[in-house]
Amino acid sequence: MTTTTVKPKSTMSALSLVYCGMFAALMMIGANITSFVPFLVVGGVPITLQTFFAVLSGLILGSRLGAISMTVYMFVGLAGAPVFAKFNGGFGAILLPTFGFILSYILVAYVVGKIVEKNGSLRSYVFASLFGMTINYLIGTNWMYAAYKLWAAAPDVFTYKVAWAWMIPPLPKDIVLSVLAGIFGHRMYKVLKVRRTT
Repeated sequence: MTTTTVKPKSTMSALSLVYCGMFAALMMIGANITSFVPFLVVGGVPITLQTFFAVLSGLILGSRLGAISMTVYMFVGLAGAPVFAKFNGGFGAILLPTFGFILSYILVAYVVGKIVEKNGSLRSYVFASLFGMTINYLIGTNWMYAAYKLWAAAPDVFTYKVAWAWMIPPLPKDIVLSVLAGIFGHRMYKVLKVRRTT
């Protein structure tokens, strides 16, 4: 009688863990890049790189690992580490008007990863990046509006239209960075060859 030994499937390799940790760290740097490089404030608008790295995590790591890396980033911040913008951290960050953007990064990475897993062309990478940026804006801006209306102190003149008007200054920057993320991600995935399904 012969027996077959079934090796348990590893849920995540050591290298995958490294990549997830790396992107979580990059998110912290991207959130506070102007603290390290002050000249990246153009016209009073800080050029943060959070959306760029969230998109890039999905492009390179894929939907599962990309979403995991963004989840790690969020929970590290909620646990108290000062990894959010302006070196904020702690569970109280969930009440910040900008927390919706942090929450959106998980979905951004997942959706972006799903798109490029189905189609690995450069055009698909750029489209996925722009679509991910759109998700980031939709979730983040609507959370911000709800936060100011429900629990944060909003000015009397604050309206839904004003909330979206606040998003106009960083929009050109995020469009450019998203396109660059698509181009860079397409090239880097070919170099790194990350195993997206582990």
